[in-house]
Amino acid sequence: MSTAYTHEGQQRILRLVMLLAGHEITGLAPADIAKQQQCNASAVTRDLANLAEAGFAELVPETGRWRLAPQVVQIAIRHMTALDRAQARLDEIRGRFSRSV
Repeated sequence: MSTAYTHEGQQRILRLVMLLAGHEITGLAPADIAKQQQCNASAVTRDLANLAEAGFAELVPETGRWRLAPQVVQIAIRHMTALDRAQARLDEIRGRFSRSV
């Protein structure tokens, strides 16, 4: 879906986050990223630098490959924690309303 508010560079970086997901151990090489994203190497370099600056991606020093940074997983954990708290609250309310008097 394209609107006046979408920006190709921003969309590309969001697709990059999704591409890096699942490669947290070995990471992906910039050349592989460029091929899968169907973009040039300079765009990949720029996108990875921006993700790294935001704390969303990191370079694997031993391999020169890139992976998601722990911050992304921590966001997911906070999301699940919030859902667990909401479920506990709903369970408590359900329990209060289903008690016999």
